[in-house]
Amino acid sequence: MADVSAPSLILFIASLVIAAGVAGVLIDTVSGISNALDERGGDVAENIETDIEIISDSEAGVYNDSERTVTLLVKNTGVRTLPAAGGTFDVIVDSEYQTNVSVTVVDGSANWRPHGVVEVTVSGLSLDAGDHRVKVVINGDEEIFKFRTNA
Repeated sequence: MADVSAPSLILFIASLVIAAGVAGVLIDTVSGISNALDERGGDVAENIETDIEIISDSEAGVYNDSERTVTLLVKNTGVRTLPAAGGTFDVIVDSEYQTNVSVTVVDGSANWRPHGVVEVTVSGLSLDAGDHRVKVVINGDEEIFKFRTNA
């Protein structure tokens, strides 16, 4: 009986050591996946809560040829307050990224609250007569506005 118990004891201890090692690796892996899902979930929630709409009228002359500006009215139709600063908006006019972007909250407050409207002005443009396209992106939400100039 002593001949059987010594090898069994060695195999039992070896299996416990292997099981402990595997459990440690699995716990670390599951913890890493959980943290990644938490971070990604926060990003997705921010994108879901962000929604904008361009409410300017394309027939109302959004392009001012003498000042070389395009002015758009953008409404926050999401559920969270958004920053109202030119640096937080990505504006692309006719496939060119614009850096001369200024933003003003229409109701005069400092924050762009849900259902609020901002005036986005892009300056330094020289648009020919014809069809044009502006893409506004904030926090992953994008809107496209098409208009025509007669200049």
